[in-house]
Amino acid sequence: MSTHVKRAYRYRFYPTDVQAAELSRTFGCVRKVYNLALAARTEAWVTRQERVNYNATSAMLTAWKKTEELAYLNEVSSVPLQQALRHLQTAFSHFFGKRAKYPRFKSRKTSRRSAEYTASAFRFRDGALTLAKMTEPLAVVWSRPLPEGMAPSTVTVSQDAAGRWFVSMLCDDPGVKPLPENGNAVGIDAGLEHLLILSTGEKIANPRHERRDRAALAQAQRRLAKKEKGSANRARARLKVAKIHARIADRRRDTLHKITTRLVRENQTIVIEDLAVRNMVKNRKLARAISDAAWSEFRSMLEYKAQWYGREVIAVDRWFPSSRLCSACNTLLDRMPLHVRTWTCDCGVAHDRDVNAANNLLAAGLAVTVCGAGVRPQRSTPDGQSATKQKPSRREP
Repeated sequence: MSTHVKRAYRYRFYPTDVQAAELSRTFGCVRKVYNLALAARTEAWVTRQERVNYNATSAMLTAWKKTEELAYLNEVSSVPLQQALRHLQTAFSHFFGKRAKYPRFKSRKTSRRSAEYTASAFRFRDGALTLAKMTEPLAVVWSRPLPEGMAPSTVTVSQDAAGRWFVSMLCDDPGVKPLPENGNAVGIDAGLEHLLILSTGEKIANPRHERRDRAALAQAQRRLAKKEKGSANRARARLKVAKIHARIADRRRDTLHKITTRLVRENQTIVIEDLAVRNMVKNRKLARAISDAAWSEFRSMLEYKAQWYGREVIAVDRWFPSSRLCSACNTLLDRMPLHVRTWTCDCGVAHDRDVNAANNLLAAGLAVTVCGAGVRPQRSTPDGQSATKQKPSRREP
């Protein structure tokens, strides 16, 4: 099986004052154009029941640049502005396809600061990246090399809430190829005491990244709350809070990348549970711990890496009673409170709650591979819900 993978390589860079000012202007113009186009499309639909497409908004952009009020749009590269219109078109396509909610306006304070450049708006030569409207290349920290002989097709520049600058380069990666099949299969049960419990009996510790910095974060947030809104002191205090959040997120992402890469390399089939994380975080007592575990991000990483390397990820229905079912004799208990971590079945087999759940998930997932997607597996839930095979989202074109 051959794959064609577009992979983004993200690097940190340190702009000069002139470059930072140019990029900040570009971010503002991108946000302005996006909001203007969204308002125009919304107004056209509400008043005239007319759908405005990308070509129409592109013509509007040309007209906006000729007005005195929006003449500043000519000061930045036109490519990021056009890309903003394309992103809006994609957002509407997802909305009309019932895959997303109605597009929202971008906020100056809370929206992501980014701009996308296509090949006509940047120059990449001898490891130096120069963007349109700039005379000097960006001071990029090349933490890892790009694929040999490959040049980026698009470049996205962004600045996070902590003030750090990043450039993401989208390239064809010929090094991403399907791994040799090994026949290994593993069931994975997600938890809080342990981050992941494998059907092999292995338990992966939960690093609890947010808890490690909770005291420092609380102190920084208290100091932020005391600052006057709009003051320079408040801006500096906000930056300190953002840096702590960024440090937590970086550590969490690094841990998940290492775990998912290892699981994909070692196993041909990976079975997980289809958790409704959005509903689970409504539990006020567990919301912080669930958010820190980042189960949704774990699943996303696992799926796209499995797609890259020719592995299979199967998600078992969330109503499958993996914890209450004996993996030895199929006895189903009526209830299993959360505080019960070990239990003994009537058949005499002693179970670790999480390992037993991982074994049951593995059995249900393997039944799907044998019976086919949508077919009730041998071990089904009392209400007839069955495990279902999940198709990972394709990230390559």
